[in-house]
Amino acid sequence: MLDKKAKQRIISKFRAHENDTGSPQVQIAILTEEIKQLTEHLKKHKQDHSSRRGLLKKVGERRRLLKYLQKEDEAAFKDLAERLKLKIAKKMQKEEEEQKMLEQEIFSEKQEDEEETEEVKEEK
Repeated sequence: MLDKKAKQRIISKFRAHENDTGSPQVQIAILTEEIKQLTEHLKKHKQDHSSRRGLLKKVGERRRLLKYLQKEDEAAFKDLAERLKLKIAKKMQKEEEEQKMLEQEIFSEKQEDEEETEEVKEEK
């Protein structure tokens, strides 16, 4: 758990506007700090399985929020990933680019097929 001062410091650093306490950017930043703390705890206490479970839940929640932010506001996603130095965000960006390339290839293949179909119809 983060203490109140640390949480307020994170909120003030990542907020989108003056009264912002719950935007995805703030939530991701808070989760990232909690994940760092839990990771350090688990390095010392290897047998603490309940904390390990909590860590995995936080990582999953952060990943869902990152996906949402990437889908809704890619510029904010890239900025936040850079500021927090998240490795997972780089991986998500790469996956997204690969998906876009695949969609473009499929789209261009469909267009070529349609053009060939039109040429065959015109020949008849």
